[in-house]
Amino acid sequence: MAKKLTTISHALAEGFVIANRALLANKTRAALTTLGIIIGVVTVTLMLTIIQGLNASFAKQISFLGSNTVYVDQYPWIWDDEWWKYINRPKVTIENYQDILNRSDLSAAVAPLTGTSRPIAYRDKTLTGVQIMGATPSFIDVSSTVPEFGRFINDSDNRSSRRICVIGQDVQNELFGPLDPIGRDIRVGHYQFRVVGILEKQGSTFGMSRDNTIIIPTFTLLNTFGRNRSLQIAVKAKDGVEIDALVDELTGIMRTSKNLKPQDDDNFSINRQAALQNLYKTMTGGVYAAGLIIGGISLLVGGIGIMNIMLVSVTERTWEIGMRKAIGAKTSHILWQFLVEAMMICVLGGVVGLGLAYLGSLAINNVLPTSLPLWLAGMAVLFSAGVGIVFGIFPAAKAARLDPISALRAQ
Repeated sequence: MAKKLTTISHALAEGFVIANRALLANKTRAALTTLGIIIGVVTVTLMLTIIQGLNASFAKQISFLGSNTVYVDQYPWIWDDEWWKYINRPKVTIENYQDILNRSDLSAAVAPLTGTSRPIAYRDKTLTGVQIMGATPSFIDVSSTVPEFGRFINDSDNRSSRRICVIGQDVQNELFGPLDPIGRDIRVGHYQFRVVGILEKQGSTFGMSRDNTIIIPTFTLLNTFGRNRSLQIAVKAKDGVEIDALVDELTGIMRTSKNLKPQDDDNFSINRQAALQNLYKTMTGGVYAAGLIIGGISLLVGGIGIMNIMLVSVTERTWEIGMRKAIGAKTSHILWQFLVEAMMICVLGGVVGLGLAYLGSLAINNVLPTSLPLWLAGMAVLFSAGVGIVFGIFPAAKAARLDPISALRAQ
């Protein structure tokens, strides 16, 4: 057994040596042959790096919604063609929130949210376009939003409708600069609010900064800026509770809360992160498939080019093959020699293509997010080797089947 393994290893090593010698003897032809593989690997790898980057960026941007959190809302996040079904829906009210809070057994936290927009001012500085969100203390439990400095809203603030606020870092930088804003009063619309905390940096979602925001108690917002507005109720599932089970429970509670009859359609929506993920996949799936098909065609053309060159190589080296067979080389040795040669050409093209794709991803990253994980780099090289095996097997088999006497006469 050991002797057989030694013989096989010697044959494999010899195949590598001969293939390497043949490639070095025809450097220009080998380099030109790799061009098709290089183009294919660059195309496929760049497309995959963009896909990976966009997927990671999208997942990060919607992560604040929470994978185990759902949102009871007046409207769905994604409307279909029957928009007319939604425009006359009744608002989601405080009473609906109270019913969910009191009756839900599967929820770990329930937070009523609402919002408005008003000019924000401190001394002679005024900001517009700031998102003003009304929230309760449980908002921390259903989101990734926490204060970095100071404190968050507490139950007393909400029950008493106190005019306090927690500000985002964009608001802090633009209104206060180097000053410590905690304990200072700002104007929200026509009203004074005391700053009690500064939120951790949140980043952007779909190009909109989540740091350009202030949070005030929900009841303060309703009592100060008008109660005739719909709520969005964020509900976080308990550990171990399936989201579908929570959705079913909330649907029953909301239908009862809104006095719907069994035959009535829901006049509310329960939104979740998965809906946005599905929309994203639908929007990008076709683009990704087209890119991969183009890359696949490039690899196919490159593989056919390699097969043609290898057939030429077999024809040119017919006498060499006959001589090797005449002095004892087995069919498997000849097969392995030419298969290794095709694989080496493809792997070389794959490595060069991978390097070019990496440089390209650095440039593209200024416009679109890209990501080139190690598994993707390894897959590109292995796939290149696979192309060499697939398109090299026919020329290698043709060389291995040559009759040694006929091959020697080819000289």
